[in-house]
Amino acid sequence: MNEVKKIFNKFLDGFMKVVNTKSMIAIKDGFLLTMPITLVGSIFLLVANFPLPAWGNWMEGIFGTDWQVPLNQVSGSTFDILAIVAVLGISYTYAKNEKIDAISTSILSLVSFLILTDSFVLAENGETIAGVIPKGWTGGNGVITAIIVGVVVGKVFTFFIKKNITIKLPDSVPSGVSNAFSAMIPGLVIMGGSMLIFIATTSLGNVSLTELIFDVLQTPLQNLSDTLAGGLIMTILMSVLFWAGIHGPNIVMGIMGPILTANSLANTQILESGQDLIVGDNAKIMTIQLIDVFAKFGGQGITIGLLIAAFMVAKSSRIKEISKLSLTPSLFNINEPIIYGLPIVFNPIMLLPFVLVPLTGVLITYGAIITGFMPPFTAVSVPWTTPPLISGFILAGWQGLVVQLVIIVAATAIYFPFVKKLDSQYVSEENVI
Repeated sequence: MNEVKKIFNKFLDGFMKVVNTKSMIAIKDGFLLTMPITLVGSIFLLVANFPLPAWGNWMEGIFGTDWQVPLNQVSGSTFDILAIVAVLGISYTYAKNEKIDAISTSILSLVSFLILTDSFVLAENGETIAGVIPKGWTGGNGVITAIIVGVVVGKVFTFFIKKNITIKLPDSVPSGVSNAFSAMIPGLVIMGGSMLIFIATTSLGNVSLTELIFDVLQTPLQNLSDTLAGGLIMTILMSVLFWAGIHGPNIVMGIMGPILTANSLANTQILESGQDLIVGDNAKIMTIQLIDVFAKFGGQGITIGLLIAAFMVAKSSRIKEISKLSLTPSLFNINEPIIYGLPIVFNPIMLLPFVLVPLTGVLITYGAIITGFMPPFTAVSVPWTTPPLISGFILAGWQGLVVQLVIIVAATAIYFPFVKKLDSQYVSEENVI
């Protein structure tokens, strides 16, 4: 066991060096600022597209044929500015962690993002309409650009401030005025640099940097994440890290969350364009909802299956008491009590099921979508504390509830022999005492 710990510690040391860089922390924490608007926007999007066939007819009978328009106005004003909120949040977080003027940094990052993004749209007749901020690039399609701009602007602004390359005013000047003048030199460099990049991309490729990054980087990343192999790798990594005592979901989803969110937003855009989502054609299957709501509900490892198995077979006082204490938190997707209390952390008996169960959840959900039993997920999301079965029903109707129920049964069956073995070990220890 000591050798296993040594191997994991070496792996984790290298992994954590990357994860704990200033840039990665800013991306992870900054992107969290998008959560309030996406959750609220999901409520309106859900009402407009509730997964019950009779719902639309009922609402149309009450509010008329255009009943979805105001609801889509709200959801579109949240999901369609995801990149803007992300660039503000990431740069703000970076600057705040560096203890410099976070507001000025975030404003400059927004300006830089807009400079690097198209300022026109094409009408249906081919006419160019200038002087606009196209939502096509401020939502999911601009997420990678927002991440890059947020980090780079944060670094550049920090460099100038910490090196005192600023316009200095007397101490008697109010701090608000002083900060504004301090931001002028780094602001000139940031906006001037953004302009030069804009000139380069439009001259050489006739595209904005945002469009270029979407075509060259974001689309391949989304396609890579939208594979069964990609979903399985993410799930394995989250479980193994948590087993090693590190909150794997926070780390992995801090990096992959924006990409998976962009996948679900792409599905929403397809529906909003009047097209149907077709699996194998235009629909993306691997989304943030598949991972959060179907591969780790009840907490990472879907330990609600472990608890059910424990209630069925446990004889040791330790497992009985820990299971009782862990049940209520697990119903709201909080499973730290069972993770550290059983424990699962560095417990060799529990490693295999802790990895296998969420993998099973991914496979079952993926299969349900590609077979047409359950539709691909859109931008609708639920608060992370939404209990199992309820979350599945909200996202995908009765089909989502059934899929979660099947996963719970499978999780219980997988955990059962391992819980029984661990229970026997604990019973022996308790009898010796």
